Amino acid sequence: MAEDIIGNYRLIKCILTGQSTQVWEVVEVQSHRHFAMKQLLPDKIHDSEARNTLYHEAAVGREMTHPNVIRIAYVSNESLHHYFCMEYFPSGSLKTRLVQKNYDFLREHAHSIFKQAATGLAYVNAGGWVHCDIKPDNLLVNSKGELRLIDFAIAERVRAAPGFFGRLFQRKKHVQGTRSYMSPEQIRGHYLDGRADIYSYAATLYELTTFRPPFRAATQQELLQKHIIEKPVSPVAYCPELTSEFGDLVLRCLAKKREDRPESFHDVLKALNQIRIYKNDPVRDKVSGES
Repeated sequence: MAEDIIGNYRLIKCILTGQSTQVWEVVEVQSHRHFAMKQLLPDKIHDSEARNTLYHEAAVGREMTHPNVIRIAYVSNESLHHYFCMEYFPSGSLKTRLVQKNYDFLREHAHSIFKQAATGLAYVNAGGWVHCDIKPDNLLVNSKGELRLIDFAIAERVRAAPGFFGRLFQRKKHVQGTRSYMSPEQIRGHYLDGRADIYSYAATLYELTTFRPPFRAATQQELLQKHIIEKPVSPVAYCPELTSEFGDLVLRCLAKKREDRPESFHDVLKALNQIRIYKNDPVRDKVSGES
């Protein structure tokens, strides 16, 4: 990129390029502090949908102040550049760890990672938001096992269940999300609450412990149908080292009906505190006195 300064930030290196945005490591010129900048790609500057999505992500993220949620530092109002800056968190995503087959790291930090993700999501849901896109790609973890939740691009406000007339005249909304992790109600375009995130969280835990998603299919439509109608196999079947109580928790969180899942992430955390993930889990052995 010819221009190496945008606003008050000097571009250092490109971290990630997506369909409509790029993420850069940047340094604030005056303070010399490092941040991560998410900006629209040049060919998307005049795309109103891409702009709205970027600023929606920034606006939702600005409401969040939690150690397990990435912090938004600055949102641009410039006409030539559309971007926001967030906490610089040198790390990789859990998806990167999976692709690199960094299985020992995932197993060693599993309990801490799962609790941090649930804690961050409990905060997000309590603030009135459903993330709507929980997956390994959107969970950053550094070498110490510290976690940050990112990407509120398609987050929605928590909505109460509609009454009879509301259901009668309810319009089916445009469905967004990542197919391998979407809850049945999200696929159907129904109203969402925190239990939709619990489903996606469980699908993520499933993949992080078995190294495969709960469902696989030849086509995208078949995959969505499996989320709606097919009962998942216990993760213990693919990883016998997992405890049966962890397998049961994951399956409960993957229930087709939201009413059959834990009510909130506080319930998920309570359950995690009472079980081991692996039968010979060294992390749980160290904190066996935890209540």
